[in-house]
Amino acid sequence: MGKQKQQVLSRFFAPKSKPQNPPSSSSSSAPPLNPNNPPTPPPKITATVTYSPSKRLLSSQLTSSPKPTKLPKLSPHTHNPIPPTPTPNPSLHQRFLQKLLEPSTNIPQPSSTPNPSNPNLTPLERQVVDLKKRYSDVLLMVEVGYRYRFFGEDAEIAARILGIYAHMDHSFLTASVPTFRLNVHVRRLVSAGYKVGVVKQTETAAIKAHGANRGGPFGRGLSALYTKATLEAAEDVGGGEEGCGGESSYLACVVDESGNVGCGGDGGMEVRIGIVAVEISTGDVVYGEFSDNFMRSGLEAFVVSLSPAELLLGDPLSKQTEKMLLAFAGPASNVRVERVSRDCVKDGGALAEVMSLYENMDEDNLGDQTRINSEVIEKGNHHMGIEGIMKLPNLAVQALALTIRHLKQFGLERILHLGASFRPFSSNMEMTLSANALQQLEVLKNSNDGSESGSLLQCMNHTLTIYGSRLLRHWVTHPLCDRNMISARLDAVSEIAESMGSSKACQIIKGGDADDCHVTILKPEFNYILSSVLTTLGRLPDIQRGITRIFHRTATPSEFIAVIQAILHAGKQLQQLQIEEEGSENFLGGKTVCSELLRKLILTASSSSIIGNAAKLLSTLNKEAADQQDLQNLITISDGQFPEVAKARKEVQLANEKLNSLIGLYRKQLGMRKLEFMSVSGTTHLIELAVDVKVPSTWVKINSTKKTVRYHPPDVLTALDHLALAKEELTVACRAAWDSFLSGFSKYYAEYQAAIQALASLDCLHSLAVLSRNKNYVRPVFVYDDEPVQIHICSGRHPVLETTLQDNFVPNDTDLHTDREYCQIITGPNMGGKSCYIRQVALIAIMAQVGSFVPASLAKLHVLDGIYTRMGASDSIQQGRSTFLEELSEASHILHNCTARSLVIIDELGRGTSTHDGVAIAYATLHHLLQQKRCMVLFVTHYPKIASIRTEFPGSVGAYHVSYLTSERDRGTVDMTSENEDVTYLYKLVPGVSERSFGFKVAELAQLPSSCIRRATFMADRLEAVVRSRERNRYGNKRLLKSLTIDQKEEVQEEMLGSPTNVCGRENQVKEDKIGGEYKEFFLNLKTAISSDDLTKSIQYLNHARSIAQELVSR
Repeated sequence: MGKQKQQVLSRFFAPKSKPQNPPSSSSSSAPPLNPNNPPTPPPKITATVTYSPSKRLLSSQLTSSPKPTKLPKLSPHTHNPIPPTPTPNPSLHQRFLQKLLEPSTNIPQPSSTPNPSNPNLTPLERQVVDLKKRYSDVLLMVEVGYRYRFFGEDAEIAARILGIYAHMDHSFLTASVPTFRLNVHVRRLVSAGYKVGVVKQTETAAIKAHGANRGGPFGRGLSALYTKATLEAAEDVGGGEEGCGGESSYLACVVDESGNVGCGGDGGMEVRIGIVAVEISTGDVVYGEFSDNFMRSGLEAFVVSLSPAELLLGDPLSKQTEKMLLAFAGPASNVRVERVSRDCVKDGGALAEVMSLYENMDEDNLGDQTRINSEVIEKGNHHMGIEGIMKLPNLAVQALALTIRHLKQFGLERILHLGASFRPFSSNMEMTLSANALQQLEVLKNSNDGSESGSLLQCMNHTLTIYGSRLLRHWVTHPLCDRNMISARLDAVSEIAESMGSSKACQIIKGGDADDCHVTILKPEFNYILSSVLTTLGRLPDIQRGITRIFHRTATPSEFIAVIQAILHAGKQLQQLQIEEEGSENFLGGKTVCSELLRKLILTASSSSIIGNAAKLLSTLNKEAADQQDLQNLITISDGQFPEVAKARKEVQLANEKLNSLIGLYRKQLGMRKLEFMSVSGTTHLIELAVDVKVPSTWVKINSTKKTVRYHPPDVLTALDHLALAKEELTVACRAAWDSFLSGFSKYYAEYQAAIQALASLDCLHSLAVLSRNKNYVRPVFVYDDEPVQIHICSGRHPVLETTLQDNFVPNDTDLHTDREYCQIITGPNMGGKSCYIRQVALIAIMAQVGSFVPASLAKLHVLDGIYTRMGASDSIQQGRSTFLEELSEASHILHNCTARSLVIIDELGRGTSTHDGVAIAYATLHHLLQQKRCMVLFVTHYPKIASIRTEFPGSVGAYHVSYLTSERDRGTVDMTSENEDVTYLYKLVPGVSERSFGFKVAELAQLPSSCIRRATFMADRLEAVVRSRERNRYGNKRLLKSLTIDQKEEVQEEMLGSPTNVCGRENQVKEDKIGGEYKEFFLNLKTAISSDDLTKSIQYLNHARSIAQELVSR
């Protein structure tokens, strides 16, 4: 039994006042109390009760089971029944146990939302009703003292999600959590998919006491809204909570517009889809507009690649688009969905909404924004101005306008006009992998449990920072399509690997292109400095999200100092490499780092302006005050900055001096020269006197001991009141100054964002260098774009399986060339390694175009513009798509989108329908790819007849199979059934077609009952006998026709096809073939029984032969 729980109970034992109204009264409310004569509150009784689950069960049984009726007690004198003693409410005990032991499963719910005009509502409840009317879709947490309270339906939800207790209080069901646990509880509610609003007090006690609202309740207002997409950038709860900081949290807005009915991209109704996805915590904005097919494969690729945490659906949406998005946001994904109307963005409203945001932009900030050179990092930060917005497609502008309207309620819309880095979802510089390719190649997640373990990303990810890991994810899902950019990454990876002391990297650099012969051996300090910078940054919080939180003005002072100090420290360390721009005066010509990409990244992260601005910003803040959360002493005033703070501090100083000067007056008044103010339990400026000392009657007694009494004179109370007000004004001034300080950071944001992006790129390149050194990978060689498309891999290995199998993995070669053999038809037994082989070719191509070294002894590739896959078998019940429809939809997508520079891998197309239909569709699909597209094709099939396509495309198609060995004794037995064969898989790709698949061996591994396998074996042998008989008859007929003249041939053909005699003859022949097959099966069983060493199996075969003989005799 686990540890017993404890609850501290109060209010259960307190005596309740009797109701003023009679029981028959319909009104349940008490009459108003007289404020001049308030009733004495009942004494508070507290008890501690210990209970365990067994006691809880026992007590529930006792309270729920009816008790037997007891006989009345008799008087010992008169022997008459004793009248029962008056007892309290019989249900009181049961209600007490329910509250004590387990909160009731039937939580009481208010019948309706209380009317704000109801006189029974408290002022707080009136505020809650007003707030709930304004924010009906928000779960509100209302600050009341030191707790956040939930009311009504919000309390019921909070009790269920947070596991807290809810109870009726006045007119509302209510629950509460402590204020210092706000971070934890908001995250739990947001993770459950709710939009959470925090309502805080807008005035303090000191300000309220001197304001016009001194007699009313505290003013309250909505201070923050939280959803999944805005949580990391929001105030109070953001900042990279452990376990959450590394995940992407895109807010994706989707709108569509139906086109003409007809043949779209893949057939069916074509639609135009506009998308905008915003990562609010990093400033990354992805946009696009494209035509999509009925299956919404383009939209699926978008959501699978970005994995948005929140979807914003612009109504109205087409049914197919909505169905696909809701299927993605199912219960397993835990994606939040919100709908917004598009009425406000029609007829030019979208562009007006966006332009109004940009018109309010500060001109100074715009100038600083455009000052940043977008070429300082590899891809650049595409900071988009008004001109860029005007060029966006119409639907993308609509999605952007809806996103802006949505973010305005959170106060985070500034990121879209000042701090956003706009990039298109698909471009000519990057390859966009489809959702099928990402899932079937297991690029991001494995297909077993959906986790990152066992994926290509997990295999390649050796980054040390969270933002480096996020960038590597983008690199892997968007391989480069530009040969120069790929070569720049490979040069950088080679240089870092060489600095680590990798001899392999040195060999590759020296044996590469002639253009790379100037690369020299690096000093070991480069690797030391780079590793030290990345290791230090890896121990710190996510500074990319931190810098964006500073831009949003939601960062705390300590977080601000930590982020800026991290960037400053990294920049100073990288400056030790002494890299100067070639055009600068200090450039000496010697290169400590040769890769141009590395030089640009290091210069961006260690620029003198970043380091100078960082030192300037840090000099304004007091680090000790930031660590202690002392906002009043945070700002360091210099050069006339922040005059309001200086004035407020002066007021506090004067109030303190005035208060301290009063001690002299009381020394004279009491005749005590050593009298001093003292503080006890947070109460300051107390005057402590002996019990027998007489003081004026206006002095207020605060507390006392046995020998002393402590007072507050009236002047001290007045001075303390003025001091408290001055401190509150100082706090307000300091908070305003802090907000102004954060707003001033906007002009530096783009530069710091570029620096962090450069550090993330350095982390990714360092990760790829570590991968190449640890795994013994080689640098791929890319041919020029004007050369024929080709894939030449020697001893290629699967990057993920190689990690698991290590030296036991069997490598394979691949040689595809558009002028020679550009298609491989691969057959072989089940579990022989066919799918592994085609996957490894696709993964090696992806890794190479990411800029990574690859698992092979040699790799010579052409830059591909796409990798398309059709593998596995799956259906989508939610979208009404069968397994075979999924297969053909994926094949259709490939046929419509692949080009001559694409790699297509197809695994067992056509297995979801009948054999004849499947063979025909697979053959026709492959024929189209070879004749119309002429792309690189790896085609896996279990239909040997498809290999006959080689006759139509001689020299362009090769037939291969994965090799295997069978046991020697099986080879010696001519007619042995496949049940007894022993197969050894060699996993090596060799030329030729495999006629057998050894499916019965897989059935044995799957532990099908032996009787099922035995029956399947007999059926297979029988079908093979029928096929062989038909082939012999066709062969005999062909030989007969060859030996006859033309007239004789026609006569024989007519007789064979049309004569009634021949029809009867064919029927007789079928019967004879059937009987002959049964005789053959009879003798086969006898032969097997005689040759078998297992007595049990011999008996089984004899019994089966006997049953066949009995059936033949009965005829």
